[in-house]
Amino acid sequence: MEESAQTVYSFSAQLLDGREVSLEDFRSQVLLIVNTASQCGFTPQYAGLQTLYRAYRQRGFAVLGFPCNQFAGQEPGPPDEITAFCERNYSVSFPLFTKIEVNGPHAHPLYRFLKEKRPGALGFFTAGRIHWNFTKFLVGREGEVVARYNPSRRPETLAPVIERLLDGE
Repeated sequence: MEESAQTVYSFSAQLLDGREVSLEDFRSQVLLIVNTASQCGFTPQYAGLQTLYRAYRQRGFAVLGFPCNQFAGQEPGPPDEITAFCERNYSVSFPLFTKIEVNGPHAHPLYRFLKEKRPGALGFFTAGRIHWNFTKFLVGREGEVVARYNPSRRPETLAPVIERLLDGE
């Protein structure tokens, strides 16, 4: 996909079960896009992500998880292991996509776009680089990248801003 895309709806990605999904399927929803890992100090955030998804999905909210093994090899397993781990330990029911890279020349086009739109605190100097797993991007109903949150930001603290976006504020 093109990097000049104006919204996240221009991209597609493959789910862990192998199905290709267009992000167009999530049009008009508020999205929280997160690079995840099963063996990371932030892995317990899956619980908070699932709680948000459960609380707001009926109002048009989705969490999109993108496993990534670029940070200290914290997501080494194949798709079936990732799925089993997330379901068994955190009852994850939000969409999980195949393992991707978020930095470097093989970064997924969606992540190149997200980093371009929200490069982070030192974005100019770091080219928007993702620094660790569980970096979160919040996307509004029109597909615009509203905010970027660092890995230490607990998902449940995002509830007020998610509610405002869901209410159209």
